[in-house]
Amino acid sequence: MPDLLPLKGITVVELGHSVAAPYTGLIFAELGAEVIKIEKPGSGDDARGWGPPFAEGAGTMFNALNRHKKSVTIDLKAADGVVQVRALTDEADIFVQNLRPGQAEGYGIGPAHLQSSNPRLIYASVTAYGDEGPLADRPGYDPLMQAFGGIMSVTGEQGRPSVRVGTSIVDMATGMWVVVGALAALNTRAQTGKGSVIGTSLYETALGWMAYHAPSYAVSKELPQKHGSGIFTVAPYQAFNATDGEIIVAAGNDNLFRKLAGVLGHPEWPEDARYKTNRDRVTHRVGLCGEIEKIMAGQSTTHWMEKLEAVGVPCAPVQTMDRVMSHPQTLALDILREGGEGATYFGLPLRIDGQRPGRNEPTPQLGADNALLKK
Repeated sequence: MPDLLPLKGITVVELGHSVAAPYTGLIFAELGAEVIKIEKPGSGDDARGWGPPFAEGAGTMFNALNRHKKSVTIDLKAADGVVQVRALTDEADIFVQNLRPGQAEGYGIGPAHLQSSNPRLIYASVTAYGDEGPLADRPGYDPLMQAFGGIMSVTGEQGRPSVRVGTSIVDMATGMWVVVGALAALNTRAQTGKGSVIGTSLYETALGWMAYHAPSYAVSKELPQKHGSGIFTVAPYQAFNATDGEIIVAAGNDNLFRKLAGVLGHPEWPEDARYKTNRDRVTHRVGLCGEIEKIMAGQSTTHWMEKLEAVGVPCAPVQTMDRVMSHPQTLALDILREGGEGATYFGLPLRIDGQRPGRNEPTPQLGADNALLKK
């Protein structure tokens, strides 16, 4: 079956580094667009050096975010640098950049500059804190935004140091928002013939992840707390230790709690005034989850998985990456992609008409496609 490439014929120019803008470009590339990545001469994207481990001449993190792209090197401070950028964007559909606010305009590659010669261009900017406000000029990275946007305040265990989510959740989600905005702009362009200016920031994305924490605080005036593997609105809904690992149990309603109580040998719990409703169970979360922990600690994850699945209680073991990548469910989804030097990547978590879009092309060497530049 040929590759599903729904954005074939779309050209994207990516002036991005690190994670957010490159992840934007990766999604476009997986969907079939030609993505031309502009990098600094000499060292390129900083993420090329992020490692170990390294494969295919760069850090595996860089490879994961920059496969299928073309690489050109342009010095924006050189006399012909801006000319080269404009030449690329004059023939492009989408331009993505993550320079600091005002920097693109200073170089002469702001939206007004580029759209003056290509009014159909969709211009997308990714900033740290947004292009307005007292912090607009500050730089930002994923952990800063997880901290500043409140994510760290609800992540981890109460009374222990703050931790970041173990993947670049703000960076990558920002990239997804850029794609959403750009696809909407492509639809608008099909109707009007004109491009749009798309803007988002890491901080706005972090705020977006706090979607239900904000109204909860506004109503209760109580600061959201850390609940480890759990959540503040449902109980029991967290990980419990077994003899050989951890297992997440998600008893999200009264019926599931009744089934869980039966498996644990306490069929009387659903009639206990402390545990009758979810509100009761949340109120008495500590005592309830403590009792569940004591029981589950006596058997293996396999034992509990079999018992819980038999009655339909949602559950899952906490898997390490080796188990995730080798699990039959992962393999059945055909989402793994093989790269060079033993590297393996995940394809897009998306199917269209039953087929996963994407291609399997390597990460470009720095400046490998400089022939595209007009001298």
